[in-house]
Amino acid sequence: MIESYVTSENLETKTREWLERIRPFNQHEMQLNTKAAALLVIDMQRFFLDPESLTFTCGGAAVLENVKRLIGAFRKTGRPVIYTRHVHHPDDLDAGIMGWWWEGKCIEGSPESEIHSELAPLPGEKVVFKHRYSAFYNTDLETVLRCLKVEDLVVSGIMTNMCCESTARDAYYRDYRVFFPADGTGSVSEEMHLASLLNLAFGFAYVNTSAMILEQAAGTRN
Repeated sequence: MIESYVTSENLETKTREWLERIRPFNQHEMQLNTKAAALLVIDMQRFFLDPESLTFTCGGAAVLENVKRLIGAFRKTGRPVIYTRHVHHPDDLDAGIMGWWWEGKCIEGSPESEIHSELAPLPGEKVVFKHRYSAFYNTDLETVLRCLKVEDLVVSGIMTNMCCESTARDAYYRDYRVFFPADGTGSVSEEMHLASLLNLAFGFAYVNTSAMILEQAAGTRN
């Protein structure tokens, strides 16, 4: 098993280190417009958060509490919380190249495909089922965001360097302002996590912290 690069106990310290590393490139500071914002919770599923799973994402376990806080804050402001679940048909009808690229797959309808119980969607909250990394690819996410008149997107969840980064890039291409909490996303290694934070800060998103997003959301609400 790969040793965890981050835990809930050292997450705050690690986050300060990551933000300092990317600071020269993280120059597009933005203030979250909560009245036009939505929170994306990417793939926080049992398939990725079970320590016994082949696809266990240690960074996801470390940021779970922060994601929970973000969900609570967006619900309090009455702003959308939108979840994604990465799933595949049991007969590989939608697997394509991913069918042999990865060991194991998350089967639609299985217990492992469910969102972690501590983050479970409320009735009426949108859940996007996707078959590729980006939450925009061949889904109705963009339609939903436009109908909700969303302008700012906060991207949280797992994995930082796969589905979160892919979604953040696609959001930028569609002219959404992207906020990417360094302590609200997780991966399987620090190198991958930090590389994505650097790439996103340079070209696609404002990388900040969940605390900053919570503070801005509270300020807008008042």
